[in-house]
Amino acid sequence: MTDDRNDMGRAAADAAQNATDRMRASGQHMLESGSTISTKILDQVESNTQEAFAAMRAAAQAKDLSQVMQIQSDYLRTQGQRSMEQAREIGQLIMQFGRASVSPGGGSDAA
Repeated sequence: MTDDRNDMGRAAADAAQNATDRMRASGQHMLESGSTISTKILDQVESNTQEAFAAMRAAAQAKDLSQVMQIQSDYLRTQGQRSMEQAREIGQLIMQFGRASVSPGGGSDAA
């Protein structure tokens, strides 16, 4: 009877340690995922800012109002396309990290 209790105690301790290890790995993965997503967003913001300043420079050098309107129109069209692509990229990262976090082993293969 004592051996059975000892075995059950060891099994419970092993299960608790296993759960703790999985939680720790999951927390680390979430931290890494958040950092990757934050870095990607900052890269996108930087790119968008550079494009906006390029358009403002072009508009400042325009010869007439029709050129300014064309520059603005082109900028808005490409910014809309860029925004959709950037949202897709972030969505893919989130889905990738989400799948990895629920897969066996904690998904250390994501990135």
